Formats: sequence, structure tokens, C-alpha cells
Amino acid sequence: MFNQKKIKVNFYSAKTKKASIALKNLKKIYKNYPMNKADVIVALGGDGTILSALHQSIKSYKPIFGINRGEYGFLTNPHKNVDLIKRLERAKKTELHVLRMVATKKNGKKSESMAINEVALLRNSRHAAKIKVQVDNVVRIKELVCDGILLATPAGSTAYNLSARGQIIPMKSNLLALTPISPFKPRSWRGALINSNSKVTFIILDEKKRSVNVTADFKEIKDIKKVEIKEDRSIKLSLSYRGKNISNALSVEISNNIQQILDKYDFETSHQLKKHLESLSWKLYLYRENLE
Repeated sequence: MFNQKKIKVNFYSAKTKKASIALKNLKKIYKNYPMNKADVIVALGGDGTILSALHQSIKSYKPIFGINRGEYGFLTNPHKNVDLIKRLERAKKTELHVLRMVATKKNGKKSESMAINEVALLRNSRHAAKIKVQVDNVVRIKELVCDGILLATPAGSTAYNLSARGQIIPMKSNLLALTPISPFKPRSWRGALINSNSKVTFIILDEKKRSVNVTADFKEIKDIKKVEIKEDRSIKLSLSYRGKNISNALSVEISNNIQQILDKYDFETSHQLKKHLESLSWKLYLYRENLE
């Protein structure tokens, strides 16, 4: 992926003991260039560290090569005591896009933010939230009674989305995961996969009584009445992997045919596709270190 003679590395590390030790050892071998002069950012930690590094690289479009020195490493490469430069040379890039969110508060003020992982709405009172869900200006759920709801990117599908029992989706599948958080009505609805070019709108019902906050990755906005979300393909981020992983292994089989698959499913029955993708993703993740 890089020219070995000219490669410049910037190390971006979590503050944990395990990550700090790895950083110290790597700095003894490789020069740590400033981020603005580096060719690649090597992030040491878990998926949270990767997310932070990706936000740092939004303007520079520096590729991120994650090394797992944290608890969860869906987006990282395994830690190995081998030549880092050779690993970077053989790495392949996966392109990511962000979600652009426009939130309208109760007072009418609008606030815009970007999310790499997910946009999540959560109730902010003792009352359950009531939310109308629209996809491409079509009402899909008139009234969702819940603790909240989130829209996750492929990169974010293994984060909050997974904890909310949403589905893991491959990086290059052009899908977004729409996942309710503790749904009460309709109780049977467990979410859906939607095309990544869809515009999603959440409208808060009875917002004076049922206060709701929204969070786009690290940024929280309180007391909102409407949230509009659309993928912004003008912003390109890059994750690098050495060998096969969830996204690389699945995307070869799925990416070229995903639109044909989606055309066979409507919004209500997409949970069948989600179930198969989740099964494949988990199996590949469990065997990931053997695949590299």
C-alpha cells in the first residue's frame, strides 16, 4: 500500500497500560512523525481508539492501521511482534464514509454534526420516547415507543449497535443498521437494514413531555424535536488491514450483489437478510486471526 522507503508513521495510542507498553516498544524501532507529516496513522488500542483516530483524520484523509491493544478489536489488526513496515506494505485499504446529522432542537435551533459510528437518540426523562421514523420521506413507523433508536454505519455496527442487539454488517455492503433501543411498541420490530444512500428522519412526538437527546459519536445535543441523517460520500476515511477480516472477506461476496439482494427485500422483511449477515460476520470474526 505504501512505498517502504518513504513511509512515515504517526503513532496514536490509548492511555491504557497495554497500549502504552506497545507504543514505547514501537517508538524504539520506528520514528514517530507528526500526524500532518505522516503517511499512515498506527492506532494502538481498541475500537474506541480507532474511532478517535478516524475523527482526527477527517480533514487529512490519512489511512488508519489499527493494532489491537484494547478490549474490543473488530476494526483492528491483531498485535504481532513482526516487522510493522512489512505489515503496512501488505495492507489493503477499506474506504469509510460518515453520517451527516442535522438536529433541530425544541427552540428551533439547528445543530450539525458528523458520525463515523452511529447517530443515537435516547430518552432524557422517566417517560419512554415516542418517535416517528421516516426513510426517504416515507413514514415507516408512525409511533415507535422505546428508550431510543440508532442508525449505525458498517464501522459502527460492532459498537453500540451490537450492544442494542443490532446486526453486524460488512464494510463495503452499502448498508446502514437501523436499530431500536428497548422497543416497547411495536414490540416485535427489531430494526432493519437500509440502503446507505437513504435519508433517515426521526421526529419526536410529544416532545415537551418526552424529552430526547441525540448523540453523534462524541457530540451530544439535548432536547431535540427532529433529526435528519444522510451519508456524506464527499468525506472519505480509510482503514487499513493486513490479510482477511470481516469486511474484506464478506465484501468480495456481497458488495457486487448487494443491490440485487436488497431489491428482493422490503423494509419489513429485511430482518431475514440481517440474520444471515450477522451469522456470517460472527463466524468470520471468530476465525479472524487464523485468516490473517
